[in-house]
Amino acid sequence: MASSQIIRRASRLLHSGGVIAYPTEGVFGLGCLPNNATAVYKILEMKGRDVSKGLILIASDARQLDDWIDLGDADIPSTESNPTTWIVPATDAAPSWIRGAHETVAVRLTTHPIARALCEEAASCIVSTSANLSGHPPARNATVLRRQFGPLVDYVVPGQCGPARGASEIRDIRTNRIVRPA
Repeated sequence: MASSQIIRRASRLLHSGGVIAYPTEGVFGLGCLPNNATAVYKILEMKGRDVSKGLILIASDARQLDDWIDLGDADIPSTESNPTTWIVPATDAAPSWIRGAHETVAVRLTTHPIARALCEEAASCIVSTSANLSGHPPARNATVLRRQFGPLVDYVVPGQCGPARGASEIRDIRTNRIVRPA
């Protein structure tokens, strides 16, 4: 687990508009605060990713997602053993740089201790897109991450990915249909 000093530093960078890289359940993520359009577009440019695809938000608590998603009376299912990202209806406040060309937002309640600590310290959900160039395999360790993105990110939070062996499964919360297998 990253020290509290490391987590505080990363949170300060997020709040100042920075882009960080950090370990998640399966791969390293690139992240920023989702309401900072400049930081989001920097990530999209770094990856070569089209804004129309949308981005994933991770949170340590469902309340961090209240401004972004409309669950109605539903809850985000717990996926402790199998990290799952859920496609959920977006609120009107969710900007296009997060939703992409969709009326939904992809969200995950992260179980990774470092990613959870980042969300808690930042008191916010954060963008979490895999650290890879669009169409290439994501970084699962800091060496690969630094090779691809080292000079482009403001900070690399040290730590290990896991327990998953790759990107999370994505499911539609309304139908439970698998959009992307794990």
